Amino acid sequence: MNYIRHLAGFFERVAADERLNPTHISMYVSLFQFWNASRFKNPISISRNELMRVSKISAKATYHKCMKDLNDFGYLKYKPSFNPFKGSLVYLFNFQTSSEQPVSTDHTKNETGAEQAQEPYINASNITNQTSLNLGEPAQKKEVQKVNRQGKKEKSSAKKERNVFVVPKLTQVQEYFASQKFPPVEASKFYNYFQSNGWLVGGRTKMKDWQAAARNWMLNANKFAKGKPVKPKAKHLHATTNKNYSEPL
Repeated sequence: MNYIRHLAGFFERVAADERLNPTHISMYVSLFQFWNASRFKNPISISRNELMRVSKISAKATYHKCMKDLNDFGYLKYKPSFNPFKGSLVYLFNFQTSSEQPVSTDHTKNETGAEQAQEPYINASNITNQTSLNLGEPAQKKEVQKVNRQGKKEKSSAKKERNVFVVPKLTQVQEYFASQKFPPVEASKFYNYFQSNGWLVGGRTKMKDWQAAARNWMLNANKFAKGKPVKPKAKHLHATTNKNYSEPL
């Protein structure tokens, strides 16, 4: 028997049969493995524990339901033994032919690879459609995608370039303070302060706009200039020279 044709026929049926679920398929593939080990002879004797282990079915109720469904749906013929010391019998059908009869036990004829039909897979139509769509895609689409990616990279790089902070020169700071009618000494204070801390705002965040920072500096300078805190005068202790320190306070 050609097992490739058989599996192809089985999966064609599976794709068209909405009654099956992955558990049914797992059980049938496990049965096929036992069938293959017995050189495709019918019937095969199975052990429930062994079949559950191979098919990864852990519940006995699920096992019996799947076996009954496969029997009722025409995928195999199941003959339970009802004897724990005697295995049940399973007949598997040959799906490489149009008839659904059990495979003959005569396997004297060996099939060669040249005799295997080149039958398409069940999803060959979908794969063909997808391949034709991919092959039919114009080269312009790929080029447009490439250009779009490059455009995004250029935009991101341009944004990064715009966000790069350039440390100003002292003359630039002085000119800006002069345009705001502020004395050059404040410009020097501003420049020396931020030059010493690496042009960090609040001592932690990198500066993005030194002119905005300069305007904040001017606002704070005006506040301090209008309301300078008055230093409290030191109070002097008045004590007499003829005080008797032997008297209690």
